[in-house]
Amino acid sequence: MTHKVQVARSIIALDRALTRIRRGGKVALVPTMGALHKGHLALVRHARRRAEKVIVSIFVNPAQFGPQEDLDSYPRTFARDVASLAKLDVDLVWAPGADVMYPPGFATRIVPEGAALAGLEDRFRPHFFAGVATVVAKLFIQCRPDFAIFGEKDYQQLQVVTRLARDLDLPLKVVGMPTIREPDGLALSSRNVYLTPQERQAAPALFRVLTGCAEKISSGGAILDVVAEGGREIAQAGFALDYLEARHAETLMPIASPQDGPIRLLVAARIGKTRLIDNIAV
Repeated sequence: MTHKVQVARSIIALDRALTRIRRGGKVALVPTMGALHKGHLALVRHARRRAEKVIVSIFVNPAQFGPQEDLDSYPRTFARDVASLAKLDVDLVWAPGADVMYPPGFATRIVPEGAALAGLEDRFRPHFFAGVATVVAKLFIQCRPDFAIFGEKDYQQLQVVTRLARDLDLPLKVVGMPTIREPDGLALSSRNVYLTPQERQAAPALFRVLTGCAEKISSGGAILDVVAEGGREIAQAGFALDYLEARHAETLMPIASPQDGPIRLLVAARIGKTRLIDNIAV
């Protein structure tokens, strides 16, 4: 018999559900914007290993989309998402509307600094991390989880959210999980559905270049030279490069030598109408 997932759409319904759920033990939250893929479902499975009860939030957050970005066209597959979560025995789907998250008169937002001002995603999407930080803080306060599970694909976001929870003394642990990939290395993303067949064939070049750069740096290659060559390879594969950077894995500050600390390689590039991001450790 298929498990039926409870869906809450109001704060009152959420609070009632939480009263029941919290009696069952530790709670893990997996925040999403829906259009769930295998990467999201892997996060849900890990949440189940961490806690007795699992909440998945589905909310396409308008505050993190800029005027020229894809809010209206962002894929929305709510019924399919809930069916997938039912198969994983999720205890609650928190699916508020924009009017619940941002009711009339809403006038408060969180503007993070630190990793949010690293000159990566923030350089191209200056609105983004204030939107993320505000909605994630609300989700944490609303759902009161013991754990919150995020994927490492959005690595800068993970660092921002981790610092947010720490700085605001929120009583939960933020857990980052490795990126889930297609067999050819492409990081799973809800936006991959925008790729044409030709673009999809070219898209794994991002991961190939990241892997090659990491190997060269680990073998003693000069970071600036390796990254510059990697950028040229990405352009040759048909991408318009936003950035390819070697950064300190925790602070996301620029790094010139492996002796300066653990390194994370991060990339963002556009192919056709689709913008892809990825990252790996060195």
